[in-house]
Amino acid sequence: MPVIDYELRGDRATVTITNPELRNALTLDTAQELTDAFEAIEESDASCVVLEGSSGTFCAGGDIELMMEGLTSERETSELMEEAAYPINQTVQRVYECPLPTVAKVDGPAYGAGASLAIACDVVLASEQAEISFGFRRVGLSVDSGTSYLLPRMVGENTAKDLVYSGDVLDAAAAEELGLFNRVYPTEEFEERAGDYIENVATGPTVGLQHSKRLLQRGLDRSFDEVIDAEVDAIGSVFETDDFAEGVEAFLEGRTPEFDGR
Repeated sequence: MPVIDYELRGDRATVTITNPELRNALTLDTAQELTDAFEAIEESDASCVVLEGSSGTFCAGGDIELMMEGLTSERETSELMEEAAYPINQTVQRVYECPLPTVAKVDGPAYGAGASLAIACDVVLASEQAEISFGFRRVGLSVDSGTSYLLPRMVGENTAKDLVYSGDVLDAAAAEELGLFNRVYPTEEFEERAGDYIENVATGPTVGLQHSKRLLQRGLDRSFDEVIDAEVDAIGSVFETDDFAEGVEAFLEGRTPEFDGR
C-alpha cells in the first residue's frame, strides 16, 4: 500500500504522509515515495509544495521497527547505514533542496526525523495542537536527518544543543517563539488560515520566489561580495520574466498583480 498521497491541483502540489498505524513515521518506504513525489513535482507546473501528515500527526520520527532489526542483525553496521540511514537522511535533504517554495502543515506531533522533515520546508504553519521535538536521545541516538545543519540555522547553536540535549517536546506557542513554527493558527481555523497563506505563495511570482529561496538558503555561506553578485545575477534573470513586467505594471496602475508563473 502506498504511504504517500501526492496531488497536483493547478499551481500547487500537496504531499501527504498516510501511514497512521506508524504515526506517519519516516520509514524507508515513506522516504522513497517522498523522494519520488518531489521529483515528479519538480517536473510539473506547480508553483509551491505543501507537505503534511494524515490523522492528526505530521511525522512521529524514524522507523522503530527498522531500528530493532538493526539491533538483531548480524550485518556490518556500515552496510546497514548505507541501506537505511542514508536514504532517509537524503530524503530530508531532497525536501530542503526542492527549488520550489515548500510549506509544512503541522497539525500534530513532529518528532525526531519528523521534526527535521518539517523544518526542511521553507515555512512551517502549525495549529495550536502541534508539537515538535528533537528528542533523538530518547532512543539513544545522535541527531540525524539533517538536524545538525537545519536546527542551528533556525535557532542558533546553543539553543539547538539545548533542544537536542533535553529532548523537550515544545508546544506550538514555544515553537513559534523560537522560530521553529513560522505561524500558529487556532486549530479550528487551521485549514482555512493555512490555505489562505498557501494561496498567496502559490499565486506569487514563481521565478522570483525560486531565486529568492536559493539566495536565502546560500546567503549564510557566502561573503557579502558573493551575495551581491548572486543577487544581481538573479535579478538579471527575473527581469526577463512576464511576472516582473506584470508586477511593475500593476504597481504603476495601483492594482494587485496577477502573476502566471512565467
